[in-house]
Amino acid sequence: MRADASPLFPPREHALIKVLACEFPSKREQPFSRYSTMDIVRVLKEERELEHISATTIWRILDQEAIKPWRFRSWIFPRDPDFLKKAGPVLDLYLRLWQGRPLGPQDFVISADEKTSIQARHRLVPSRPANSRQLALFEHEYQRQGALQYLAALDVHRLKLFGRCEPKTGKAAFGRLVEDVMRRSPYTCAERVFWIVDNGSSHRGPKAAAELREKYPNLILVHLPVHASWLNQIEIYFSIVQRKVLTPNDFVSTPALAERLLAFQRYYAKTARPFTWRYTRHDLEQQYERLRLAA
Repeated sequence: MRADASPLFPPREHALIKVLACEFPSKREQPFSRYSTMDIVRVLKEERELEHISATTIWRILDQEAIKPWRFRSWIFPRDPDFLKKAGPVLDLYLRLWQGRPLGPQDFVISADEKTSIQARHRLVPSRPANSRQLALFEHEYQRQGALQYLAALDVHRLKLFGRCEPKTGKAAFGRLVEDVMRRSPYTCAERVFWIVDNGSSHRGPKAAAELREKYPNLILVHLPVHASWLNQIEIYFSIVQRKVLTPNDFVSTPALAERLLAFQRYYAKTARPFTWRYTRHDLEQQYERLRLAA
């Protein structure tokens, strides 16, 4: 018996509470998505006649366990039957491998994507910094000043950043980003430049790969499978931008927003180092198998 158990509340009832807290309420035809402690009390009283149980006792039991049933996160199960086949080469590129062979000194790997529909929200009352008496204050209401798209490309092994703000996305906007990179040294005279992208409409499919290869003979477009943005290193940079630049969002105009984004890009490129990427093909295969068995 656990140290915190008592004769009035034996281990079997502890286990019952944990099972009930972790299951979906719909299994018992309950009209809510998650149990509260009071919901669990009602179910136990109705189904098990445990009149001595209280919401405080249930909270104490659940709080001591490793499983926290009140926490949850969303996830997307890989639906592409060739998920491993498509994702594997990208993970190899991060390790400077291509088709089983090491990359040469004149081979470069670029991770690129678009952060779309970034709004400039001008607060109706000026924001106030934190002081000894209160937290920083940002007015809840705002005026929309428009939105822009931030396109960025990251040289994953050298941590060179390239980016531009555009009024809308599309092949033309993405093409300008590619040109910003491919017209510069060392990429313009490199042996191969691998571009890792998702399946967005700006660069989707073999046609986009062929068009870019025709314009830049040393460019190789590598598509991730659908629902694999978490394997694209540029998304790590975008998450940093979201935290450090866009939260909270308080910009008087889209030009001010663009100026801040590009200024941070320059700052980050000077101070950051390449991401330490250790996730391999083998790790992906193991995780995919766990997801497949759990589905």
